[in-house]
Amino acid sequence: MKFKNIIFAILFLAVQITFAQSKIAGKVLDKNNNPILGANITIKKNNSIQQGTSTDIDGNFSIQLKEKGAYNLKITFIGFNTYTKSVDIKTNEDFNLGSITLSESSESLQSIEIVGRTRKDYNSDYSFSATKIAIKNKELPQAVSTVTKELIDDRLAFQLVDAVKTVSNVTATGLYNHYNIRGITQADDGQVVNGMRTRQYYFLQPITSHLERVEVIKGPSSITFSSADPGGTVNMVTKKPLAKKRSSISFTTGSFGTLRTTADFTGPLNEEKTLLYRFNAAYQDADSFRDVVNNNAILFAPSLSYIPNESTSLNVEMIYNNSEGNLDRGQPIFGSINGEYDLNSTPITMNVGASSDHYKTKELTFMASFSKKFSDNFGFNAQYMKQTWDEDLAEHRVGGSMVDIDGNVITTLARLRYDERQQFWETNNFSAYFNYDIINENFTNKLLIGYDATRWERKKGAGWFRARRYLTVSGGQANYDPTNPGNYVQTTIGGVTVPMPAGAYFDLENPFNGARDTSNYALSNLSQYLPANLTTSDGIYLQNQFKIGKFSALLNLRYEWFTDIFNYEGDEQKFKTSAFVPRLGLTYEITDEISAYATYLEGFQPHTNTVSLSPTAEGFFWAASPGRFDPLESTLKEIGAKGEFMNGKIFANFALFDITQKNILLGDTYDLDNLTTRGEQRSRGFEMDVSGYISSNFQLTASYGFTDAEIVEDAITEFIGQRIGGAPKHNANFWGRYDFITKALKGIGIGLGTQFIGDRYTWYNPTYATDRVLLPSYTVFDAAIYYKPSNTGMQLTLKVNNLFDETYWLGGLNPSRLGPGAPRNFLLNATYNF
Repeated sequence: MKFKNIIFAILFLAVQITFAQSKIAGKVLDKNNNPILGANITIKKNNSIQQGTSTDIDGNFSIQLKEKGAYNLKITFIGFNTYTKSVDIKTNEDFNLGSITLSESSESLQSIEIVGRTRKDYNSDYSFSATKIAIKNKELPQAVSTVTKELIDDRLAFQLVDAVKTVSNVTATGLYNHYNIRGITQADDGQVVNGMRTRQYYFLQPITSHLERVEVIKGPSSITFSSADPGGTVNMVTKKPLAKKRSSISFTTGSFGTLRTTADFTGPLNEEKTLLYRFNAAYQDADSFRDVVNNNAILFAPSLSYIPNESTSLNVEMIYNNSEGNLDRGQPIFGSINGEYDLNSTPITMNVGASSDHYKTKELTFMASFSKKFSDNFGFNAQYMKQTWDEDLAEHRVGGSMVDIDGNVITTLARLRYDERQQFWETNNFSAYFNYDIINENFTNKLLIGYDATRWERKKGAGWFRARRYLTVSGGQANYDPTNPGNYVQTTIGGVTVPMPAGAYFDLENPFNGARDTSNYALSNLSQYLPANLTTSDGIYLQNQFKIGKFSALLNLRYEWFTDIFNYEGDEQKFKTSAFVPRLGLTYEITDEISAYATYLEGFQPHTNTVSLSPTAEGFFWAASPGRFDPLESTLKEIGAKGEFMNGKIFANFALFDITQKNILLGDTYDLDNLTTRGEQRSRGFEMDVSGYISSNFQLTASYGFTDAEIVEDAITEFIGQRIGGAPKHNANFWGRYDFITKALKGIGIGLGTQFIGDRYTWYNPTYATDRVLLPSYTVFDAAIYYKPSNTGMQLTLKVNNLFDETYWLGGLNPSRLGPGAPRNFLLNATYNF
């Protein structure tokens, strides 16, 4: 009997607790009655935070309360004034606040990005990097495409190349972190992180677990990034702390020996929420469908934000990224027959590397951002970045075709080149500006004046050893001269007498990828060709954005001066150049949903920044500074329209563009004194991007781009009038996720994506290697299924890439370095949010 009484008492208490709960609910809207997705809702009692939540796609929220009493409700969202309300909750009472309209903040958005984005969808409606300060994308007279972390997560896009494949007119040029954007192939070294340029090579793919979003700012953005590619700039924006506690861990496995894990923790460190933190970590151990290729990485990214009041904010963060893998130089194919190459002459898995090769990089980046408002109108903002990057390389790659003793090409043999290289780089960035805003009902003017400085230094101590050509009887290396065969050491391969390569050779018909003994290679010490280098860039700029009624304008002028010192603190070669860079952009709000814009932009790139990627600057990698030449110059003319539809749930943009790039180096890459800056390329086209929620359980992103990219002037005369290497005429992308809401299938979702890329040429053609391969167009489908059990915070994802096992090529440098796409493969992911 006593036992029954105890059970009854427990049940009675549980029922009382359940029925004693109260609920606060409401709907958050903007001034146009559009629902606000991702607004932060917190509720306090006695100055202690009780609970928090965020609004859903329809702007709705609800919070369960276990105690009666007086509560303070607070609603915040970037770009809007804070809403507060006191409510008195009685036992077992539901309190519906109805519709709550947030007013736009006079400061519009954060001046610089201190606090993270709270939205949880495929859209980001603002950008910090395109204009230095925060601006709504709809008001920006320039195309900016954004890939949010939600889209990255849904597509399991762990690497950057997978993340940006949904963006119009962005195409990978091969197996690296390198793209053709709007028909122009990137030439600038390094990456852009939080709007500041880093210095490292493009070979290993960056992982994305610490990124809030990836922005592709279309056109030559020298006005904000200094040296910038004409087609566009990929800016990686890191996750910032949130005032709301969020935690997530993720585990992934899949094809090609893939094992990954990530962690993301954020929230306040004190009750006042003036000190916020975020900590991201990731680990990857992954092989590849390519022979003896792997990409292993470990990443840590802690971040702290201090916001003592509404006028002061500070963020500091670090990124430690240690990667170790192989430098995959691509698939080699047999030599041409009657000028034609057979893409299927070797398997897409073929790689000439050895299992003993390695490519190790270590990167440590420190960033700090500070913002201070002296009044409602006047403020100061500053950013600083320091990055160190170390490289350790040992690789076998194709050095050219093997020849017999008479100089005839043996099409089934490749002469290998072997390199050992170490480099140490240090980069410093500083940016500071003052802003003054005038805002009233009829007129808005935002004036900004600032200064940027960048310092890239290759430190002393770099080393480089190479075996590349044929071994001479004197112990040296030289290109083969069939008129003097006695000058070369000779050997026999398959009964054919050949000059002996200084390193090794690769048999395309009988490939060998085991460990190679390099101790007997005839290595040349090229360390003197990697002296210390110092490159500095300084810029002062003026920006004014004003709005009268439905009309707004964005005006910029930047003056940049650039110094390059080759063999720094040695026998220095010093070169200076400078440029004025303007921007004029106009926007007109046709309706509340649609705005039209027009823009004119100019850009520049010192040739020093292109020596790793530009075929015409290749000879300067180890010999001298190309800073002696006038910089690359580019212009953009663009008109377009942007829209927000379905109460702000759908974002769309359309753009027509015309890009010209001049001052490309022409001539023999290794005849440095006779190079001239007469090269020119031109690209015209249009593009459209659409993303957002079609319904509360279906969101998508889709894009299409057309590009007519032409070589206007080139040292290789047969290229004039032809398409720029790496540039497809057409590309189209789609990804959508649909979550079932019927009772029988609730918790299950499906994802489907496709990408079409038109045919395009390989892109790396110095004057000594003019062969181009036309890679065929391809269409690839991906699919995913999601399972999200109710009230668990868990999601399981099974994704199949290349669903129909299409054989295709992402791109390629030349016939010996093609970048095949992966065959059908799968990923299985488990994510727990708590």
